[in-house]
Amino acid sequence: MAQTKGIQLIVGLGNPGAEYEKTRHNAGAWFVEELAHKSHAVLRHTTKFQGLHCFTQLHHHDCHLFIPTTFMNNSGQAVQALTSYYKIPPEAILVLHDEIDLPVGDVRLKFDGGHGGHNGLRDIIQHLGSNKFYRLRIGVGHPGTSKEVVDYVLKPPKKEEREQIDRAFEEVNKVIPLMLEGSYQKAMQQLHSDKL
Repeated sequence: MAQTKGIQLIVGLGNPGAEYEKTRHNAGAWFVEELAHKSHAVLRHTTKFQGLHCFTQLHHHDCHLFIPTTFMNNSGQAVQALTSYYKIPPEAILVLHDEIDLPVGDVRLKFDGGHGGHNGLRDIIQHLGSNKFYRLRIGVGHPGTSKEVVDYVLKPPKKEEREQIDRAFEEVNKVIPLMLEGSYQKAMQQLHSDKL
């Protein structure tokens, strides 16, 4: 695949199986499913990459969409298998994941940094041997105490919370074309200025 300066791979994190499908931890996967649906692409299970994958055109740019079907803690092995095969560098990857440290429906785009306690990110950093990739943090809110975090992210959001997250996805959709063309600063400004 020809190198471009923009995003070549969009990864949505989540856990596999019907019991996890609607849980907060799957917020990243929700967005990638929506992107595939909007571009009339079909995410197909690929054993080689341990995930749901398609190669499609988004806003006139070629792009891979991917949802690992490993459990969240092993997301890295799936991402690494796909990026090795297609020779996609870390800086051309956008990973979407749930974020308990942001209010529900708040979204933040960032490049590199640590995993912030998120097991999916931790595994991706470990398998890629790099933290130099883009992340889109999707706010799902915090239960109030750290003891309740696991239970909280593995439950579905309330109806109004899901609506807030869906509205945030509309804002993210507006900056995806900028990310595909490599206009990252512009994408960050546009996305974050909506929240000021």
